[in-house]
Amino acid sequence: MKYTYTHPRPSVTVDCVVFGLDEDDLKVLLIERDVEPFQGCWALPGGFVLPDESLEDAARRELAEETGARDVYLEQLYTFGRPDRDPRDRVITVAYYALVKMSSHTLQAATDARNVAWFSLNDLPTLAFDHDEILQMAHQRLVGKVRYQPIGFELLPEKFTLTQLQRLYEIVLDRPLDKRNFRKKILSMNILMETDEIQQDVAHRAARLYRFDHARYRKLTREGFNFEI
Repeated sequence: MKYTYTHPRPSVTVDCVVFGLDEDDLKVLLIERDVEPFQGCWALPGGFVLPDESLEDAARRELAEETGARDVYLEQLYTFGRPDRDPRDRVITVAYYALVKMSSHTLQAATDARNVAWFSLNDLPTLAFDHDEILQMAHQRLVGKVRYQPIGFELLPEKFTLTQLQRLYEIVLDRPLDKRNFRKKILSMNILMETDEIQQDVAHRAARLYRFDHARYRKLTREGFNFEI
């Protein structure tokens, strides 16, 4: 039996805040809209949820279609439902934030995106809809969570130096960290795997490369280990 409803049904969208990291800056991935409303304005990648897909599937599909980014760390952030947030209709959006290794993704704008580009959080254009509010909340979530869960490794190359790791936390937390104390603490956690490789093609003394040991971290977590920077 098919049921019918007489009350209004809002539309549902997903919007994605995609963070990436370069040597000196935390960045966010934006698209330039090619359709109204806000045609020609920069916005978070996202779109309408199809009737037969989950919210996360919709977020991943929109990311792939509008930016070319696939296989990214994705986590639900918050639901935004202010009645006037979209001039077209009553639209509720479920926001996600994603963490990507910038060098691992070839960007390609498609569907209703005219262009796609990385922007520094310190130099953002005016955003469409309420996407500035969504971005601010995602940034706050990242800053809070990166200290208590090892999600920051999603922003680094698979193999990294301790200096790169420390720089990641300094950029995200926006404060300097003592080198000696940081290294002592992170190495004492036993969640890094030292490789037999060193940096290549660097002007300074080449540093040892490490990897994040996912299996070791999961085992320690089951035993009651708490990650904290």
